[in-house]
Amino acid sequence: MGVTAWTDRTLVESGELYPPTVTSPEQRLRFYAAHFPVTEVDSTFYHPPAERTSEVWAERTPPDFRFDVKAFRLLTWHPTPPSELWRDLREALPPEQARKERVYARDLPPDLVAEALRRFASALDPLQDSGRLGLILFQLPAYLYPSPVAFEYLAWVAAALQDRRVGVEFRQGRWMDAAHRARTLAFLAEHDLVYVCVDEPQGVRNSVPPIAAATADLAAVRFHGRNDEAWDAPGLTPAQRHAYDYRDDELAEWVPRIASLHEGDRPVHLLFNNTYRGYAVRSARALARLLAERPEV
Repeated sequence: MGVTAWTDRTLVESGELYPPTVTSPEQRLRFYAAHFPVTEVDSTFYHPPAERTSEVWAERTPPDFRFDVKAFRLLTWHPTPPSELWRDLREALPPEQARKERVYARDLPPDLVAEALRRFASALDPLQDSGRLGLILFQLPAYLYPSPVAFEYLAWVAAALQDRRVGVEFRQGRWMDAAHRARTLAFLAEHDLVYVCVDEPQGVRNSVPPIAAATADLAAVRFHGRNDEAWDAPGLTPAQRHAYDYRDDELAEWVPRIASLHEGDRPVHLLFNNTYRGYAVRSARALARLLAERPEV
């Protein structure tokens, strides 16, 4: 149980978690790790991590702490500014790609994408070697549909990262609709990929249903809030988009689902992404209380 983006400005300012005396990045991570056993790193989606950063995270957390780390956006088929690539890879871009404001993995030489994946994973070695790496989260864009190309890419990722736990979150509802759900889950299980369950607004464009399914030896659920109006609204920050304070009855819907994911003592990572104004901290504590009230969970 934990929250994403433990340094989110609105979370810090809310006072829901950190006392006024906890002010530095080191103090915040140590304090957070004393209260929650897992977190998610969001910054790695925007910028590739440095190995030294992973070392610092490992040094500041206890041995049983876990980091789920979002994969770099180039690797999840999101548009990526060339300026965010490693310098030598940026200089190796084909001329027609180097001139663009955004590049996509599908348009780049396969060996360049493979090298980007290798470097991203290598930077996480200190977390992997110390046992603190939970899963590498591949959050796919809403425009990526279940297709032969998409399945082929995910199979390649699974093979390339076979020594790591890899989780997949879909933002396109067709992956988990009645026509595709069985195939999607069977594919993930075949390739030992973690299906990342979601709680998010329903009835909006590309909604993924709140289905609890385990496809590997680790399960995961990300709680994005149910802010229907903000989910697809333009011009909002991620924190504003996920601004939602869960009610107990909404969280209670997940208690039996989490119980099913936990069968056989399978670990389940529960991450709250509604960090705005500390909502995630309140939600995590409320769900922990609800789970504790059900002895068999």
